[in-house]
Amino acid sequence: MARTTSSALLLTFTFVFSISALPSPSLSDSTDAFVFGGCTQEKYVQDSPYESNINSLLTSLVNSATYSSYNNYTIMGSSTQDVVYGLYQCRGDLSMPDCATCVAQAVSQLGVLCAQTCGGALQLQGCYVKYDNTTFLGVEDKTVVLKKCGPSVGYDMDAMNLRDAVLGSLARTGGPYRVGGSGNVQGVAQCVGDLSVEECQDCLSEAIARLKSDCGTADYGDMFLAKCYARYTTGGPRAYSKAHSDKNTNDGEKTFAIIIGLFAGVALVIIFLAFLGKVFGGNGK
Repeated sequence: MARTTSSALLLTFTFVFSISALPSPSLSDSTDAFVFGGCTQEKYVQDSPYESNINSLLTSLVNSATYSSYNNYTIMGSSTQDVVYGLYQCRGDLSMPDCATCVAQAVSQLGVLCAQTCGGALQLQGCYVKYDNTTFLGVEDKTVVLKKCGPSVGYDMDAMNLRDAVLGSLARTGGPYRVGGSGNVQGVAQCVGDLSVEECQDCLSEAIARLKSDCGTADYGDMFLAKCYARYTTGGPRAYSKAHSDKNTNDGEKTFAIIIGLFAGVALVIIFLAFLGKVFGGNGK
């Protein structure tokens, strides 16, 4: 049975962020890259009915992701304290095999990140998974979970107008998953599948408005609300992730070259000392 706490605490998530793993809204980025995750502070008792229900829920999410890009479940218990609610959402452009792989990866990471906690949420590049013992299904929530803005490129009226046009197009486009682009500007937005059409539109309008106001002249921006997100980049679909990838690759190559150089230097010293030993050893005979 879950340990009881105040209702406010039940909704409090301690979020863990990976800043270096937040690429721009590229549709070709690795789907299992970490974006954000968090866990409730409330813990459950090991080997309790609630733990069994969580395991049942997460198994259902993984299985469902093999044939559907969104689903939610409620696992009932013998008491209200043992009920667990959960859902998953895959990015709208993922194939079913990629969706299934992403959800399985998210569930696996949640098991480590939120071990023995009553609730947890994890956003990867390709999917989102959440569970809790307090119902959140069908509830619109526009709380800002993650905001990330890139470096300012200075005020360029043409670039900003283009970005605003792309974000405006995302706001007007129907459906829970929306993509758009013009020139070097790319944008993507998505609602969690438990929202109604009106709630989805309201959530995305809020996310896009915050993105425009908070990120200003940034070359990319991410705005994740609790039930939707909007993202854009002005450097092409792989600009930010590629830049970091290239930097990491170059740093790795430099480090590797230094290590090889050190080994080579040590090897030359050993060979030289061995040569001197033979020379002086021969002269001593």
